Amino acid sequence: MADNVGNSDARPDLDLSGEFGEDRPTIDEQEMADAIAGCGEAGVGIPVGHPAGIPIGHPGGHPAGVPMDRQRHGGARSVGFRPGGGEAALAYEQRTGIKAPRIIAWEITRSCNLSCAHCRAAAEFGHYEGELLLDEIKATIDDIVTISNPIIILTGGEPLMRPDIWEIVDYAQAKGAMPVIGTNATLITEDIAAKMAEHKIPRISVSIDFPTADEHDAFRGEPGAFDASIRGIKMAKAHGVGVQINMTVTTLNHTKVEAVHDLAEELGIDAFHIFMLVPTGRGSDLLDKELPPEEYERVLTWAYHRQKTSPLHFKPTDSPHYYRIIRQQAKLEGKKVTREEYGLDAMTRGCLGGITFCFISHTGDIQPCGYFDMQLGNVKEQPFSQIWTESKVFNELRDYSLLKGKCGACEYKAVCGGCRARALEVTGDYLASEPYCAYQPPAWTGECPEA
Repeated sequence: MADNVGNSDARPDLDLSGEFGEDRPTIDEQEMADAIAGCGEAGVGIPVGHPAGIPIGHPGGHPAGVPMDRQRHGGARSVGFRPGGGEAALAYEQRTGIKAPRIIAWEITRSCNLSCAHCRAAAEFGHYEGELLLDEIKATIDDIVTISNPIIILTGGEPLMRPDIWEIVDYAQAKGAMPVIGTNATLITEDIAAKMAEHKIPRISVSIDFPTADEHDAFRGEPGAFDASIRGIKMAKAHGVGVQINMTVTTLNHTKVEAVHDLAEELGIDAFHIFMLVPTGRGSDLLDKELPPEEYERVLTWAYHRQKTSPLHFKPTDSPHYYRIIRQQAKLEGKKVTREEYGLDAMTRGCLGGITFCFISHTGDIQPCGYFDMQLGNVKEQPFSQIWTESKVFNELRDYSLLKGKCGACEYKAVCGGCRARALEVTGDYLASEPYCAYQPPAWTGECPEA
């Protein structure tokens, strides 16, 4: 199931190299310090053998062209397509002062053939009332491209269950966007894999949460799901479509992250992303399976070190804290986080909801991300561009000075920002402190009010 909409399953290998502008290649300590005035920002890393014929990088090395003897933090970089870098996006930002969306996760259907324990959408097999019609999707794409040329992540539910998916793909491409697919891969056949290549899908992302069939199938709620996903992955790769494996990390599998990474490497996968559970939708039943802050910290610190040696484009996602940890670990090693050494990790930040990323539901509701359970407008009633520009919530998320509590006082807020969906779920306030962060900022005295 593409269960973690626009996040876990739905976000294939994003390159946010333009997030802070080409003339600002890193976020340094001074910039972070300047960001705390008292208390209170993708491209697809195109894999080898891209079906659209985009040039391949360094031969015989990392799938995105990074030499194997020097795996950079952040790994793959996109070649050729720069989301949100087109004329419309530049004109929009100049006109409004707001960055155009670079990534839009679009739940084109909520129907799914699996019933995963952590599904954000709580999706099931069957028809869902009110799903956007093809003409409505096309009209929304027409509006989106007036302000941006984003990556559009087609997710669900299971997007391959939507019979007009290839018409949606072709239309988005014709308008200048980059469609990619988040899928559970169980429905991929030789014919579907060939269609992915034919329709120039650069990459799919697939969730594999355990290294063995028994464990994965129990979590995904369907016997045989693991073997079917692996078959689908192999068929997609055989047709030249890039594949990314995503793993949602909980207390059930946090000791198995390396084993799933090794499985991805054995399969010849292009990228491996780990995601920390955000307990919304069906995942709210897994609140007791979310890692405590200290274990969250340990897994992300392990990822920092493992990323150095991994031949894959390996990074944590839905983990804003990671961008703090990178800088803390680099400092311990006597390093500065530069673009040359750390690649994309030096150039982006943690939470992007409402900043350069958002989510469209199967019925047309707009949210900052798939986990952020607040509808800020609907494309059936308002143009997407108007919602993106005028939403009070979006505009508050773009203003880091509004963060409260220890997030507001944190010297790393310019690169982290905390998970606003977790804050909303736990406290009811999307600007409150990230509830699963163990870090205590030096400037935090506990005296700044949360509200």
